[in-house]
Amino acid sequence: MRYRILVSLLAVTIGVAYAKTKLLEDVPLQWKPTSALTLGAMETPQAAIQFDTFTDQRSNPQAIGENREDEGKPKPVTTKDDVGAFVSTHMRELLSKAGLTTVDANGTVTIKGEVKQFFVTETNTYQAQVIVHLTVVGKNGAKLWSGLASGEANRFGRSYKLENYHEALSDAIVDATSSMLKSAELQKVLAGH
Repeated sequence: MRYRILVSLLAVTIGVAYAKTKLLEDVPLQWKPTSALTLGAMETPQAAIQFDTFTDQRSNPQAIGENREDEGKPKPVTTKDDVGAFVSTHMRELLSKAGLTTVDANGTVTIKGEVKQFFVTETNTYQAQVIVHLTVVGKNGAKLWSGLASGEANRFGRSYKLENYHEALSDAIVDATSSMLKSAELQKVLAGH
């Protein structure tokens, strides 16, 4: 009998403690990179690059992370923001800062993208992964290049802190953009070859 009472009290205590933890739900996405773009050897680009807003192809577009430190139910991190728009905006921004010409319309080439992965798993560290399927088309709509840009970020931080999720996802976008720019075939397309 005492055992059942003790187990019941323990379950209630754990439930109350979990309920007191403010869940990170419907949070706005924020750009907070802590790493720099890695260019490597690049040809001088000639193409004016237009970005279409990327689409979010993930099965659960609201989910951007979860804390799995505790046994039991993971604590979610969700957003109502457009993940595809967030990724394409910041990839374009990174290319502009790297010296490439980006335009709002009438580009020599257009980069289209489908976000396949955009998620942080928190255990003892924050592990972010971003994967985007990219397609570059010419003015006539012909496909010039297609491939995956994937990026990762690993970081330490205090448990279940929104800022750490933002930093990890931002750094994974930086890493995915760096990986994209290392493609020799893509470099040729952007250089007008």
